[in-house]
Amino acid sequence: MSTSIPPTASFGAALRAIARQAWPVLISQWAGIAFGVLDTAMTGHSSPDDLAAMSLSASVYITVFVGLMGVVHALIPILAQHYGAGRHREVGATWGQGIWLALGLSVIGAALMLFPDMWLALSGDVAPQVRARIASYLQALVLALPAALVFRTIYALGTSVSRPKLVMGINLAGVALKALLNWVLIYGKLGVPALGATGAGLASAIVSWISLGLGLWMLRSDSFYQRFHLRLGRPRWAPLKELLRLGLPMGGSYLVEVCAFTFMALLVAREGTLVSGGHQIMSNLAALCYMMPMALGVATAALTAQAIGAGQPQLAHRTGLAGLALGVMGAVLTALVLWTGQPLIIAAYTDNAQVAMVAASLLHVIPLFHLFDAMQCINSYLLRAYKVAVVPLLLQVLALGLVGLIGGWWLGFGPAAGGLDWLRNVLIPGSPRGAGTMWLMAMVGLALSAALLHAWYWHIVRRTLRATGPEAATA
Repeated sequence: MSTSIPPTASFGAALRAIARQAWPVLISQWAGIAFGVLDTAMTGHSSPDDLAAMSLSASVYITVFVGLMGVVHALIPILAQHYGAGRHREVGATWGQGIWLALGLSVIGAALMLFPDMWLALSGDVAPQVRARIASYLQALVLALPAALVFRTIYALGTSVSRPKLVMGINLAGVALKALLNWVLIYGKLGVPALGATGAGLASAIVSWISLGLGLWMLRSDSFYQRFHLRLGRPRWAPLKELLRLGLPMGGSYLVEVCAFTFMALLVAREGTLVSGGHQIMSNLAALCYMMPMALGVATAALTAQAIGAGQPQLAHRTGLAGLALGVMGAVLTALVLWTGQPLIIAAYTDNAQVAMVAASLLHVIPLFHLFDAMQCINSYLLRAYKVAVVPLLLQVLALGLVGLIGGWWLGFGPAAGGLDWLRNVLIPGSPRGAGTMWLMAMVGLALSAALLHAWYWHIVRRTLRATGPEAATA
């Protein structure tokens, strides 16, 4: 058995183990966000057309990549359970099948990205010059997609065996290289022609392939990974079927969350540019705050899956509870920072007084929003540790899609518009009707999702403990 937490470890030891594994994951995620920030900021100084192309192209790429990435992340609980059980050769063989999966998914993703007109049909009239830049940028990102998805298998491997610093180091180096290549390719430096948004896409492709090469080299040179006999092998249906059985609903869950925010932005745009600006500040803050519970969720799920693979259900449950406790503590601390630092936060985002006013009204809801978001995030990752993904997807579609998104549209813009004004005026006074209602219902959806996922987590834990005998069930 190869668990990173001893079977007799205390609750405090589990807390410390999760924290040790979570912080490199968090830094890796911040580094990933930095790519988008660099592209947006640097193309914004190139031309308005490049910035518009970047905005629309990034939405397409993120939607495609996040969904496919979620499928690849099925490797994390599967590899972690093999590692916990001491099945080291299975770790290496399954990782190789994950590479085949990533390559197959990159073909699907490329097909979706090479035809941007079907995406732009949702955006109304787009200037021809912007359409051309979007097509060119997405073509460049098609070159990045296989490397980015295969690199996610390295991320999954490092996370599942409690070695997340490998990816963290590569991602941090990638940010520096990305900034340099953006400067050269977007603005046309060092004798290279200025390529604008297309240059940003090419920079991402180059960094993705270099990162993949570094990752593979480090796996080969690090003696720790030699025990797994890492190999590509031939595609085999049995392990690929297991990856797809878990990965497809996981990818669906990722998409539900991403699409909920995407459609919120489209709906809120009906209330004008100023409201959209305030909404964008809220969305960006929510995304930044989400990185913390996501890192805790990934770390907790990996350690929990190791304990499950080692046949230690009590340790798995103790680790899960430790992750939830850390999530609550982190969310409360984040909420306090958001609540007390509102003026400084808004000032950092905008100098426009009207946008600031909209953002200030909406920010009343973000502390509770983040708390519920953190709890639904960690519970969903815990369920994945037990290889449970279909029911969580259905619960999230119900809570986030039906109640949060459709409910927000119904009460904010649809037939029942204004029906929630009595509550909106109390909780987020001064907020625009549509945007305020959408955020309120998104918060309700997250609260429902967190409650339902936690209830299902307890159901799975009780079933697991009962299956291991009366001694485990009473532990």
